[in-house]
Amino acid sequence: MRFDRLIAALLVAFMLAGQAVSAQSQTSSPSGTVQTDGQDQAPDQTVPPASPPAQTSVAATPAEPTVSPAISQAEEKLTAAETSITRLTRRVEENMTDDSSLVDLKVEVEELARSMLDIGVSLRPRLTEVKARLEQLGPPPAEGEPAEPDSVIAERTRLAAERAQINALTGRAEAVSVRANQLGDSITEARRELFTTTLFKRTEIGPAMLSQALSAFYAESGDVVRIYGSWANFVIAFKWQALLGWLFFSLLAALVFVPGAYRVFGGLIDRDPADDDPPYTSRLSVAFWSTVIPTAAMTALAATIYVLGQSFSVLRPDVAPVVASVLMTLVAIFFVSKLARGILAPRTSAWRLVNLSNGGARTLYYLVVAMVVVNGIDFVGDEISQSLGSPVVLTVFKGLLSVFLMALILMAMALGRPMVAASGDPSDQGQPWPRIISVALLVTGVGLMATALMGYVGFARFAATQIVVTGAILTTMYIGYLSGKAISEPEAFAHTAIGRRVGERFKLGSMALDQFGLGAGLLISLLVLLFGVPLILLLWGFQIQDIELWFYRFLTEIRIGGISISIVGILFGILLFLLGLVVTRWFQRWLDGSVMARGRMDAGVRNSIKTGVGYLGVAVAGLIGISAAGIDLSSLALVAGALSLGIGFGLQNIVSNFVSGLILLAERPFKVGDWVSTSSTEGFVKKISVRATEIETFNRQSIIVPNSELINSPVGNWTHRNKLGRVDVPVGVSYDSDPRRLIDLLIEVAQGHELVLRNPEPVVHFSGFGESSLDFVLKCHVADVLTGIGVKTELSLRIFERLKAENIEIPFPQRDLNIKLGDDNEPVTVIAEKLMGAKFKGAASRDAAAAAAGDPPKPKRSRRKDVPKSKSDSFEDGAEGEGGDR
Repeated sequence: MRFDRLIAALLVAFMLAGQAVSAQSQTSSPSGTVQTDGQDQAPDQTVPPASPPAQTSVAATPAEPTVSPAISQAEEKLTAAETSITRLTRRVEENMTDDSSLVDLKVEVEELARSMLDIGVSLRPRLTEVKARLEQLGPPPAEGEPAEPDSVIAERTRLAAERAQINALTGRAEAVSVRANQLGDSITEARRELFTTTLFKRTEIGPAMLSQALSAFYAESGDVVRIYGSWANFVIAFKWQALLGWLFFSLLAALVFVPGAYRVFGGLIDRDPADDDPPYTSRLSVAFWSTVIPTAAMTALAATIYVLGQSFSVLRPDVAPVVASVLMTLVAIFFVSKLARGILAPRTSAWRLVNLSNGGARTLYYLVVAMVVVNGIDFVGDEISQSLGSPVVLTVFKGLLSVFLMALILMAMALGRPMVAASGDPSDQGQPWPRIISVALLVTGVGLMATALMGYVGFARFAATQIVVTGAILTTMYIGYLSGKAISEPEAFAHTAIGRRVGERFKLGSMALDQFGLGAGLLISLLVLLFGVPLILLLWGFQIQDIELWFYRFLTEIRIGGISISIVGILFGILLFLLGLVVTRWFQRWLDGSVMARGRMDAGVRNSIKTGVGYLGVAVAGLIGISAAGIDLSSLALVAGALSLGIGFGLQNIVSNFVSGLILLAERPFKVGDWVSTSSTEGFVKKISVRATEIETFNRQSIIVPNSELINSPVGNWTHRNKLGRVDVPVGVSYDSDPRRLIDLLIEVAQGHELVLRNPEPVVHFSGFGESSLDFVLKCHVADVLTGIGVKTELSLRIFERLKAENIEIPFPQRDLNIKLGDDNEPVTVIAEKLMGAKFKGAASRDAAAAAAGDPPKPKRSRRKDVPKSKSDSFEDGAEGEGGDR
């Protein structure tokens, strides 16, 4: 397997990460074929209605038929496409053994297939125009009906011929598209067979082959010294200035990329040797970033050095591939060594991700680096052999040698003792691997040797390369996945070095840092997939063009049954929707703060207009986003029908509230800031939305009232048209007072208040004769009803003070209670016994005993005379009572 796929894979991963997808192809039919006359097509242009033909006896001379520009262009494209598909078919047959050429041909075939869909789309508007005009002309007259003018007959004939021509063109385009798809499938099948044949090609291994290989090796060694030595001498002698420029700028690039990466990202890749127990999240993060960031810097440096060599014309065509292979090998060795160092941490056991001893970690690190060095040397030697045209036997011999060396390294790993000792101290002598790991390593090593000895050297080399490179990439991806998962955990990001820096720089709290950590974890997982998957695909025999084509299809053409989904279109639609929301919010603020504020419009009107503009903007942004995403709104008719049925059964209240909200915004029976009272609450209107209205009570409690209740029930609005309000102050005076004098005093007090209006003037009504007072009501008006409570309180205080100064009594309710007990001549003791019963007799006996002993009697509690007796008082022994109010 060619080892140059590693650096090419790294380069294409960076290219795919930053590559902007080209403009999305025009909308095609769900089946991927071109629509014909029998399908409904939306017109892109409108056709002006033709004037009715003049009814004359002389037949009008029909105009020469004109060919539509769209039809002419489609005809030219189809002719070129039919020629191209024939040429591509012939080239595929000629390059059945060249994988790179087949990849390039596959790209051309895919572009040709997409162009056929574009032809079909370009013909739709003209076909729609023709069908619309034919519908205007109507069907030909039946037998027995008046004949049509010759001009109408000629136009119908011309339109029918044009429609037939368009259908024929679309049929040809569909045929070319089908041929292109079939040719693409045949290319894919040919590449699969070529890969399988190359991989499982068998070579006889024996003494004769080894002898030939040794002879070829000695001959090639001399050629290497002669060819590359002559190139070096020529460059030094005749291109020393270009050589110095190449070396200078390469050194400058090295100073920029490598130290620059460590300076910018040093916080992510540095290990603190003083930290004896770093958290697992930090260990994962450092292992991942200390592998990815330096490798990216080295890849960029290697690419820069190669491009500079080509720019200074220092690299000869036969030397350039060898230099590129050397650069790729260095990057691969650097990558694997960084990965092994990040996982094994041979010098800092506290940062080690696996439970290994110190000696075992160092040994395992050197063995892993040795594997990639052997593989890299084999790759460079293969490139030298290709540039020199070496015999196949030499290539097989070098492959066999590299496979044996890698098998021996795997066996040495299996026989090692890298596990931590039972004491748990990494510095102690380690223990052997678990049996399953050691057996797997031994079986892999022996299997590679056996496969190579049986003659399948190509397959053995491929397997050995994948063990090193694919294993390294998968390990990096797994560490990246674990790092992203660990950072996404609650409160994990805040404890990392970059989390602390972000929190200090932007003054973020714990919740914001958790959200930031969740986004960082998702981004890391996305980067792992974006870089890792293309690398593995390239290492397993796929070409860069294949990955680009799949990436393009993934972004633009994901097919689920008969539905085509475009991720680019969806993302573009979401972007347009968000942009529409931003523009809507900006327009709302500008309209409310500039136009309506300067016009001194009422706050309620401003709120209604602002809300309506917001809903309209969101609806327009949604339609634009859906259209940009490529979603056909007509396909939602079934969903809309089901939604209507759901509205009829389960969403009546929601729709009722929605419509009621629109009515409230349009009619404005109340607005934001009004004081309203409903059947359930009373307060100020704070917000009117399409579903409910928010009312804040005087207790500062927000009540959410459905809009349908405000529409269907009576609602009082104290500030509907104006804020003018009335204050009523009830006053009661004794019957000894002068009513007319009291009226004058109340009006005088009202007129003395600064918030009471003079027009309408205050009035006093004599409301009636009360049980204990003459009742009056002072009625006055204020400019703002919201100040009514304060005005009423102040007027009440002033009236009290004025009445007190005028010695006018404010009476309180009084009641007289008359009790009649027996005859007038009956002794008081008998009456008391009737009232109190046995309690009175007991008390009388105790008093008599106390008097006989010379003790003073106990004081008796008496009820206050001014406290009337309750109506619920009960009387015993036939006592009767009656009372009345006066």
